[in-house]
Amino acid sequence: MAYFAYTNVGFNRGRQIYTKTIYHEKSSKKALSEWVHPDMVGFYLPLEDWNEKLIEFNKSTDKGAIRLFSFEIKKHVDRNNYREFFFQAVSNSSWANEGYLVASSIQQHEDLLSELERLSVSFGIGIILLDLKDIDSSRVLFPARPRETLDWELMNKLCEQNQDFETFIDNVRKDYEVKTIHKSEFELVLDDPDPYIEKELGLS
Repeated sequence: MAYFAYTNVGFNRGRQIYTKTIYHEKSSKKALSEWVHPDMVGFYLPLEDWNEKLIEFNKSTDKGAIRLFSFEIKKHVDRNNYREFFFQAVSNSSWANEGYLVASSIQQHEDLLSELERLSVSFGIGIILLDLKDIDSSRVLFPARPRETLDWELMNKLCEQNQDFETFIDNVRKDYEVKTIHKSEFELVLDDPDPYIEKELGLS
């Protein structure tokens, strides 16, 4: 997913999106936290696309240049689980500028695909199909509907409940302030992810 978000032009429209895994195991159990944490988060900063003076000007306005992404990742989506998985993505992604349900396999059934498209249009959640046999053939089936505002209250709850999310937000803030992305703080984007995928799937 990190490779897809960073390299797939059909998804990122030429923007370099960096990602970070959010481990649910690190979440606090003191508060209600079901269907709150995404599996992965991402961000885009236009540091290489915008004039430096414009970036500084943007900081003084209420229209932030930072774009935040949320990804709910599943192995397989079919007619038995699609509603649960989709609305989990809705719940877990409502804080972000763009939210996605990601799956490495989606049952190819006309009624299911039509329903996923309907839900995507209604709730604004995008659908991504990761092709593990040919990662460069992965694609966005249905695009997300971007939100211009972030849900700060929910983000605050996530920061309080999950250390990974809090660290992610803090690292993005620091990178924005110094106008440099510290890539080591985020998921490594492999030049060739195929050997890694084959190893994880036990194919090598």
